[in-house]
Amino acid sequence: MTYQQRSATSILSISLQTAMALICAGISAAAVPAQAQTYSVVHYFSGESDGENPIAGVTVARAGKLVGTTSGYRGGVFSLTRSGAGWILDPLYNFTGEPGNGPTAGVVVGPNGALYGTTTADGAYEAGSIFEVTPAATACHSAICYWNQTVLHSFTGNLGDGERPLYGNVIFDQAGNMYGTAEEEGEFDCGVVWEMAPSGSGWTESVIYNFTGAADGCNPFTGVTFDAAGNLYGTTYGGGIDGGGTVYQLTPSNGSWAEHTLAGFNESTGYYSSAGLIADQSGNFYGTTELGGPNGWGTVFELSPSNGGWNFSLVYGFSKCGSYPGVTLGPDGNLYGVCVTGGANDDGWVFEMPPNCNQTCTANDLHDFAGTDGQYPQGAVVFDASGNLYGTTLQGGQGCSGSGGCGVVWEITP
Repeated sequence: MTYQQRSATSILSISLQTAMALICAGISAAAVPAQAQTYSVVHYFSGESDGENPIAGVTVARAGKLVGTTSGYRGGVFSLTRSGAGWILDPLYNFTGEPGNGPTAGVVVGPNGALYGTTTADGAYEAGSIFEVTPAATACHSAICYWNQTVLHSFTGNLGDGERPLYGNVIFDQAGNMYGTAEEEGEFDCGVVWEMAPSGSGWTESVIYNFTGAADGCNPFTGVTFDAAGNLYGTTYGGGIDGGGTVYQLTPSNGSWAEHTLAGFNESTGYYSSAGLIADQSGNFYGTTELGGPNGWGTVFELSPSNGGWNFSLVYGFSKCGSYPGVTLGPDGNLYGVCVTGGANDDGWVFEMPPNCNQTCTANDLHDFAGTDGQYPQGAVVFDASGNLYGTTLQGGQGCSGSGGCGVVWEITP
């Protein structure tokens, strides 16, 4: 099976199979337990009205509220609001299948305060969709006040359009245009980068780049990131010269976009990146790969601008991880992320490391998941304004009838 033929369901299944295979390998993680960190579960998903099995991480919205998605059954959108010493979860929308199904990416707050995201499946053409969720126009007097959902675009999977947007959140430019990726179809059946432009009372979708499956890569599993000059950056899961994926740049050029391949992944650098890129203030980009590298279990890498080009270097080689979501820059300048497996209980762990590690440091282990407090984290982590760290786990937790648990939202306070 080629990577462009994998459905969203099979991708989730393969991710879980990969995690279990990594667990069974029994390789110990090279990590140092960190000090002075407090881990707590913000919410245990029950598999009922609150949803189940979040794949994506959460987004910090206004006033410290958390918003996110669940993927289990048909999936949903939720918010979490701090209340005293605890949190209150409000289900905002539950997908029904027709307008979309199974979001594997999170939601972001748009310029108008609405929430925007993508679904991997169903929609008008069963190829996924881009959606907007807004509060109800009239006052709500029931216990659960659902928001209104609008489908902005249904991917067709033909006529040059993409199919199945996966893990990356959408992003906006300063003009209010929205950008993202779809991992399949397009002109060469290798996925696309798309743009959504406001048009009257609606939106117009256009494909700004079609991956060819050659040196430029194939199957962008995650979204794109802007730099200060307005260029877009991202990764592909497959393709490239060595078949392990690529890092690419898209630059505006006479009303269109020009693609530049910045790096190609292979066994020594790490390969198969389903993670987005994060930039520091100096314009360096950081990301992760799932497999390969010096220890065979994936890597953290850095791309640094240099004399008009780019230098690729390895920051860290995991001994046990299966890292999917990439890394986040903390307020202290260190890199933070999660491993879907490994840790003291083989249920995944949260790590911290300096960005200039150069394969010489040991990652700090901030928390080892133990099943009842979460299991198999796959979403990116995020900081709030107070320096608290948040994330999700796909499974684990308490009080859920689902196999392996329905997942949690967690918090680490310094």
